[in-house]
Amino acid sequence: MRIDRPKSLTQLVVEELRTRIIEGRLALGAPLSENVLAAELGMSKTPVREALLQLRSEGLIDVLPQRGSYVFRISTLDVGAISELRRILEMAAAELAVVRNGPALAARMQDLLTRMGPALERDDRLTYHRLDGEFHEAIVALAGNVFLAEAYGQIAFRIQALRSRLSSHADLNRSSLEDHGAMLALVEAGDGAGLAAVLARHVAATEQAYLKLLETRNLLEEGPDGA
Repeated sequence: MRIDRPKSLTQLVVEELRTRIIEGRLALGAPLSENVLAAELGMSKTPVREALLQLRSEGLIDVLPQRGSYVFRISTLDVGAISELRRILEMAAAELAVVRNGPALAARMQDLLTRMGPALERDDRLTYHRLDGEFHEAIVALAGNVFLAEAYGQIAFRIQALRSRLSSHADLNRSSLEDHGAMLALVEAGDGAGLAAVLARHVAATEQAYLKLLETRNLLEEGPDGA
């Protein structure tokens, strides 16, 4: 018999703040005050401080000396570096997962796709982006390499945060859904190399879309004179 332990206050704070960041309810670069968060959540500062440290290890929080904690910021260089590492890891995971756990991966992809389509149809972008993330994470998880999964974990939450902010265009989401359908077909065919190739193209296209949208948002925020 398994008895589930209740979550600690620290873990509850981690999950709450992580969700706010990923869903865009906390803006990139927003300051995070231990005092304010503790008062809002009705607890002492200790679990809040511990939660911020965990979120820092996940790449979602920046801690600046003498200045405090902030939601992470992203630059065009960061998008490029994250996309490069993502491409390397997902391509490697794809070939391993098809060989080691092909049927399980196909079943997981099929389950997610049956929910992604309806989410897109009703314009539920938060749900679509969450399922999109789970789709890619399944490839990594079923590769059967704990160190590859740990490396991916260093960027996974930042990728999710980017999706929620930058993947808001309907055309991009429709193209993304088509790519995911193609990935499932390749897994069902046992074509790990083909899956890796589609993933490489998918991540590269997503990177360019992210960069374009990020640059547009920066221009809008700064104004035409850069002020």
